[in-house]
Amino acid sequence: MSNTVWPTNHFTNHTAATQMPNRSCPLEDESLRLPLAVLYSLIFLFGLAGNLLALWVFLFLHSRRNSVRVFLINVAVADLVLVSCLPFRVLYHSRGNVWSLGPRMCKVVGNLFYMNMYVSITLLGLISLDRYLKIIGVRGSQRGCGPSWLRGSRWSLVTCGLLWSCSLVMVVPMIALTEGNEEDGKCFHYKQRKHAQGKAFFNLVMVGVFWTVFVVLLVSYGQIARRLLQASRDKPDLPNASRYARTAKKSFVVPLLFTICFVPYHAFRGVYVASQLSDVSCETQRLMDRTNEAMLLLSALNSCLDPVMYFMLSGSVRKATIRALSQLFHLHHEPASTNSSTTEFRRASLSHASTAAVLATPRGSLGLITTLRPKPACLNTDGDPCPRTACPIKLIEQHHV
Repeated sequence: MSNTVWPTNHFTNHTAATQMPNRSCPLEDESLRLPLAVLYSLIFLFGLAGNLLALWVFLFLHSRRNSVRVFLINVAVADLVLVSCLPFRVLYHSRGNVWSLGPRMCKVVGNLFYMNMYVSITLLGLISLDRYLKIIGVRGSQRGCGPSWLRGSRWSLVTCGLLWSCSLVMVVPMIALTEGNEEDGKCFHYKQRKHAQGKAFFNLVMVGVFWTVFVVLLVSYGQIARRLLQASRDKPDLPNASRYARTAKKSFVVPLLFTICFVPYHAFRGVYVASQLSDVSCETQRLMDRTNEAMLLLSALNSCLDPVMYFMLSGSVRKATIRALSQLFHLHHEPASTNSSTTEFRRASLSHASTAAVLATPRGSLGLITTLRPKPACLNTDGDPCPRTACPIKLIEQHHV
């Protein structure tokens, strides 16, 4: 018995290799470190400035209280939390992909980044659904007004509260529980999850959530654009008929940005997760890691583009922002052009009073949507109560995103 030697080193090495498979496969790509640090720095700076400005406009200058405003305030908050995670990535890449803040902080930063990305995605989908139901209407409700629970901003407040609560409930266990594959000094890198399959399947569920939101967004804005083009063809003699086609094209700005920023990442995500659950070569792991970094960069870019989208699509947001910046930098602001265009619009509207009545555009919505009702109906897409009595044919200019 004294001559028996147990191969304890074999079992120890096998266990270590199982828990930390990436140590035998270095994933660092020196050529990507500097570009990633620079690009994440730019996204952080522009995203921080743009979303702080957007939040300021929505809270203090754009006072109309409706559901879209509530959703957009929450989108700006989610984007701000997301960009606040980017300095950690910049520090990590600039220091040679070395993480010195511990594995717990790595999980906090990583999970907050993904949580707010999906909160922003869901909110953009809810905005498109809100606009679709209020503009197009649903069966069983007063035509064009949408169901009663959609009127006002209460439902959006409740929905945002539930969304944030569910997100926090899901992300806290992700931060608190260990996976057994953490590496000292490493973060934001490819990990094998054969022994942490729950996290991998959760990631696949979030991919499914994205594609569901993406379909809802495409259908909603597609139907809104179709209604605008139909109105342009059916009533070409109305005062703003020439603007219908241009407004319909603007309806596709949000789906276009959504596609550019999020579709590449989620199209690749299924392949990425599948590789984490199977035995793949070291070269494949490196390829997954590099590709995921490039796709994730596009997703982070959306936090910069959201404020640009608000500014492009909403005349009221654009005017409020320019006026505020003019006052901030003591620039001379000329309202004459606005007054002139308003006067011309009113004259054109009065000249067509025999065929249509013009409803003034509310200030508190985003993105111009113009829709025409040939039947007696009063549209109210801002959430105000719809009148019970029948209305004449109305041309309604409605802001949306």
